[in-house]
Amino acid sequence: MKVMIDYQKIIDNYFPADENRKLRDILLLHSKAVADMAVEICRRHPELNADEDFVYAAAMLHDIGIVRCDADGIACYGTEPYICHGTLGAKMIEEYLDAEGITEREEYMKAARVCARHTGTGITVEAIRAQHLPLPEEDLQPETMEEKVICYADKFFSKTKLDRKKSFEQAEHSLKKFGEEGVAIFRQWHERFGC
Repeated sequence: MKVMIDYQKIIDNYFPADENRKLRDILLLHSKAVADMAVEICRRHPELNADEDFVYAAAMLHDIGIVRCDADGIACYGTEPYICHGTLGAKMIEEYLDAEGITEREEYMKAARVCARHTGTGITVEAIRAQHLPLPEEDLQPETMEEKVICYADKFFSKTKLDRKKSFEQAEHSLKKFGEEGVAIFRQWHERFGC
């Protein structure tokens, strides 16, 4: 029997309701918008054979690493560069599992992979080396269908303008600063998933 991810317990652990309420609200609103869109994609495209329950839970967790980053504009007062929020989130899930003594880890570790691989349209090891990014020297690109759907949906929602969804053109434009390769991947996803 598959273990269901208790994403809310993890969020509550790292984003207590009585601390930095603004950041918690940003995380919850952004993550719910991404999760809802990702599940809608799964429902409109049953041929993807994506696990809707996992997609929702992993999308709710994809940005938990922001709490350890320095990004004043979204009330993040940690010390790490924002580019690290995905890999930090993956580590935080592992830390949570260890602290809680959770031994059935497979689904949680799949969610950790979503955290690590959702930045842009993914980051190649070549880009990490060439740009001297403070990330592990490994490919951090979405591979599974669930990872791709969540990564795609994430591009339509900003953490600074929580009340609106970006158009395809706006989402595409926001990826241009990372290079044409990411834009090409996003266009392929758009053809496959729609929005």
